[in-house]
Amino acid sequence: MNTPARRGACPALSAPMQTGDGLLARLNPVAGGFSPNALIGLCESAQHHGSGIVEVTARGSVQVRGLTERSAPLLAADVDALGIAVRTGVPVETAPLAGLDPDEIADPRPLADAIRAALTEAGLAARLGPKVSVIVDGGGSIDLSGIIADVRLAAVAQNGEALWHLAAGGDAATASPLGLLTESDACAATLSILGQVAALGREARARDLADTRRINATAPLSGLPAISPTRGEKGSWPASFAFETPKGGEAGHPSRLSPLVGEMAGRPERGSGGTHQEGKAVAVFPLGDGTFALGIALPFGSMPAKILIALAQAARNLGAAEIRPAPPRALLFPRLSADACRTLQKIAAGLGFVTHPADPRLSITACPGLPACASGRIATRDIAADLAASAPDLLDGSLTLHVSGCAKGCAHPGAAALTLAGSGDGPALAVKGTAGSPPAAIVPHDEARHGLRRIASLVRRTRRRQETAAACLARLGVTNIATAFAQE
Repeated sequence: MNTPARRGACPALSAPMQTGDGLLARLNPVAGGFSPNALIGLCESAQHHGSGIVEVTARGSVQVRGLTERSAPLLAADVDALGIAVRTGVPVETAPLAGLDPDEIADPRPLADAIRAALTEAGLAARLGPKVSVIVDGGGSIDLSGIIADVRLAAVAQNGEALWHLAAGGDAATASPLGLLTESDACAATLSILGQVAALGREARARDLADTRRINATAPLSGLPAISPTRGEKGSWPASFAFETPKGGEAGHPSRLSPLVGEMAGRPERGSGGTHQEGKAVAVFPLGDGTFALGIALPFGSMPAKILIALAQAARNLGAAEIRPAPPRALLFPRLSADACRTLQKIAAGLGFVTHPADPRLSITACPGLPACASGRIATRDIAADLAASAPDLLDGSLTLHVSGCAKGCAHPGAAALTLAGSGDGPALAVKGTAGSPPAAIVPHDEARHGLRRIASLVRRTRRRQETAAACLARLGVTNIATAFAQE
């Protein structure tokens, strides 16, 4: 077995990463999903060889926690014995309903397969860092816009054909747009950009291509050598290739949910801010063959293996042939009847899964914390569950609460509206910061959940008509929030 991966790398099945609760292994099935029996077997292996905690990440990967140097190879052997083929190399990600979703502008799988093959042929995987990735978004019901990637390709309907909008270095809102390409040109462009990233070294990402934002989207691709800050690695695209900018109104594509969503999930607005990004996979999706896919989420992205086994057994009994991990932190059960969706949704709710898109737990990101993680200083998920139950009006979908066991902030590296992090001095609150930000207030260890409840009470008392919780917190300001949190 390989040496455990350093923190910050991506923990592959063959190179697990050291965390505070042991080694962590991550896997993505080549097939896109697991058979119920394969998922049951994986969970049983997680119980035998790890802590018994299984996670689905924000990007839709499956993680097994609590492995050791001795047990990690045994988990890998079990995965092989179960016939689960695991992806390796540069992640080229598509939506979990790719090829099944009638709302897709284009099936992204052929382009994704072409990019994977081109990367392998070019030998780029060994030259790129472990976090470099590609998104190929066919424009279906499962939203991939919030996922960061080095190269983003999104299907756009224009003049009766599907083209691919290319952007580099970010999510859909922050990536640098480069224009529209045909499918074959999109593959070549992706390979060229990643080749230029590789030329900068294994620590480089597409955002490091300093001149990306100054590219003229209408220039011929052969005129884009400035994408490389080294000026030494020019693109190889023919001069006949050219970017086109999307025409107004044609870049978007509305998603379509089943009428069952209104019947089974209420289809509510989470405050006036609308549905939280985390809830978009929690729905019933109609498929092109007349069946449906049920989407549910794992609370805080995590579940004991024994609970996942019970869910997989129920799904198998209802005729499910496949279970697909999905972003963010969700599972999809495709090709079910409407009745099977209803039944499985009720079973999942009874097991503790998130089955409603307005569930307040979807507004919280929480790492394992105490007692699972040796680095944790607070019981993160107990605190998170307590606040979700006691203050759902604060968690209205307009903000993210990050509860971190320590200052590392593994579960949510970026800033959040509110971050509670364990520290040696006690639970520390950051406003619009990260787990490592200077705290606005610190309370004794037994006061963390009470402090968050006091913030929720302050928002409840001062919130204006039609105001989201996030807008209310912004208006109150750091001082008022910190005072409420620390008040005895």
